Amino acid sequence: MKLAIVTAYPPSKVTLTEYGYYLVKHFRLQEEVTELILITDHTNAPKDLNFEEQGCKITVKECWNFNSYKNLINISKAISQTKPDAVLFNLQFLKFGDKKVPAAMGLMLPFICKIKGIPTISLLHNILEKVDLENAGFTKNKVLQGIYNFIGTSLTRFVLASDILAVTISKYVSILEEKYKVKNVALIPHGAFETPPEPSYQLPAGPKQVMAFGKFGTYKKVEILIEAVEEIRSRSNADIEIVIAGTDSPNTPGYLDGIKEKYSHVPKIRFTGYVAEEDVPKLFAESAVTVFPYTSTTGSSGVLHQAGSYGNAVALPDLGDLSTLVEEEGYQGEFFDAHNTSSLALAIEKIITDDAYRIKLGRQNYKAACSLPMSTITQMYIDYFKAIQKSKDTGYTIDIPAMEKKLVQ
Repeated sequence: MKLAIVTAYPPSKVTLTEYGYYLVKHFRLQEEVTELILITDHTNAPKDLNFEEQGCKITVKECWNFNSYKNLINISKAISQTKPDAVLFNLQFLKFGDKKVPAAMGLMLPFICKIKGIPTISLLHNILEKVDLENAGFTKNKVLQGIYNFIGTSLTRFVLASDILAVTISKYVSILEEKYKVKNVALIPHGAFETPPEPSYQLPAGPKQVMAFGKFGTYKKVEILIEAVEEIRSRSNADIEIVIAGTDSPNTPGYLDGIKEKYSHVPKIRFTGYVAEEDVPKLFAESAVTVFPYTSTTGSSGVLHQAGSYGNAVALPDLGDLSTLVEEEGYQGEFFDAHNTSSLALAIEKIITDDAYRIKLGRQNYKAACSLPMSTITQMYIDYFKAIQKSKDTGYTIDIPAMEKKLVQ
């Protein structure tokens, strides 16, 4: 199989970059894949393809940019030129831009591939039906929210033109099937990026590191984390370092610079900037707790799966998708009210002051992460691509529920 993957890819700062990296890392080791065609955004530095294991050939086609009006044409042209046997899209609604037209045009690509007759799977990490448009930073205007929902429904139909639309949370399947009257939606879990050896769960000497990791500024805001730690410090002698790991969201440039200025008086706060893949293990290994300072959710959480892979305890807002993910995949954490600083302070304090509890959470999260490694997830995609090809050759109808049951077994 000559497989094309349309995704952002490191060192890109566009959303879903990390997920794209791990898709490539594990697809290249699947024996059915003879070549990977990486159809990705332009970056100044070269793509990170320094894998330890020997794998299949990788061809890089840099052909699109965030917010470019030419993405639809350029990506479609790249697919025609490289002639893949199958295409996988790594998508969410603001994948190709935060401006309405570029974002919308990019989501039409699965429909274009359908017209070309190429077996296509689109992985959609969020669905508009489950996004709080106000808290996620889209708009507070109710009229505009209605317009966004109408446009989102129309664009979802273009993505549903894929042979299979993959989602990572089970309730997304029922929502899409009921609303759009379709039968081509499959549950393929997010998967754990890495399954390293089980950690010791011991922390380095010095302050307890309370860490948030991601792209910040829209629905991921670190003010509540900083103020929660300050509240803990005000009532105890807890030695805590706040670690803000990551960058601004492409939608909110300058956000973290503003945070640095606003909280310049706060001691022991560290901003790491962009975290290269080789530095991720150390980041999690040294953290006492990974905090999710989210006001909304837009799908499954890559950071939660990373935290699990490295045996981290987590503090989570009690929000829909995260609560569902914890229940479905076996993760555990201390929940807090997403809009209440004192609630988060108590959650952090409960973890960092009780090593036995912290280690218990870390062990359970490691166990949950190991149950769904990315090698298993990429094999699921291969099996679905085989089923799509069989259906095109024979007229066979893909029985997604039966395949899901078989793949889980």
